[in-house]
Amino acid sequence: MSVDVKALNERIHAESAFVDQILREVARVIVGQKAMVERLLVALFSNGHVILEGVPGLAKTLAIKTVAQTVATKFQRLQFTPDLLPADLLGTLIYNQKDGTFFTRKGPIFANLILADEINRSPAKVQSALLEAMQERQVTISDTTFPLPDPFLVLATQNPIEQEGTYPLPEAQVDRFMMKLKVGYPTRDEELEIMRRMAKTNDIAPIQPVIQPEDILRARQTVNDIYVDEKIENYVVDIVFATREPEKYGLSELKPLIEFGASPRASINLILAAKAFAFIKRRGYVIPEDLRALALDILRHRVILTYEAEAEELTSEEVITQILTKIEVP
Repeated sequence: MSVDVKALNERIHAESAFVDQILREVARVIVGQKAMVERLLVALFSNGHVILEGVPGLAKTLAIKTVAQTVATKFQRLQFTPDLLPADLLGTLIYNQKDGTFFTRKGPIFANLILADEINRSPAKVQSALLEAMQERQVTISDTTFPLPDPFLVLATQNPIEQEGTYPLPEAQVDRFMMKLKVGYPTRDEELEIMRRMAKTNDIAPIQPVIQPEDILRARQTVNDIYVDEKIENYVVDIVFATREPEKYGLSELKPLIEFGASPRASINLILAAKAFAFIKRRGYVIPEDLRALALDILRHRVILTYEAEAEELTSEEVITQILTKIEVP
């Protein structure tokens, strides 16, 4: 098996060469935020949706737009507002008076990369309309179902500090997102660089597409071939099961703090994301550090805490970190 892994490693290293080109192109616009950009690429290569949460001004929208521009594909930015209707997103039937027939006008959802800006500002009707698109990769208008283009990815942002005019996303929809990323402030040096760059108007050349849509689809096939050892698979299942039955893993103190553990989507997405992360790191196999690096992003929106935990001001991140500390690393 070691010979196979070695050959696979060489193939992955060669086929993932374009990742460095993407990162270089993105770095011309985005200062720092390396972890966020890497995870956007993980989503791209593992066919998973992402939601980014952070205060205004942290380049969430700009990062998504910049990554999208490195792919020569159709990008659509949707600004979610309280008066948005499902038809504004999906499209609708239009009556043609001239010949007395109806025709379908497709909405902006029919694109490859969707930026759902401030997704929590739209009401439940719009959120439910988005569910089918995200999960089934299709849209139903009247009695006709239309497949969405491939690749299709929803990259959403939400602002955690404003409550007025926002609608909390239902758990069923949040679970559809492969990852929930928390975007933090830049370091002092990064902020200095941002300030210097932004002080010059029109100084940055436009982002050039680095890859084609077919390159993404080919990369996804390559990601499928990345080797995952059985010990790594068991490690993933142990982490997820510890969120459901913490007492079986010597974490009895967490039992009254967790209302609902992570769903099977967590196991699936954690292994998929780890394989894509290995691809980005130009490696043909998954290591435990890949899983530990991504566990918070995959699990933070899937582990629902009790009122008791909220009263103690505990966060799901703290609970997951305790689990990662306790579970033995293979």
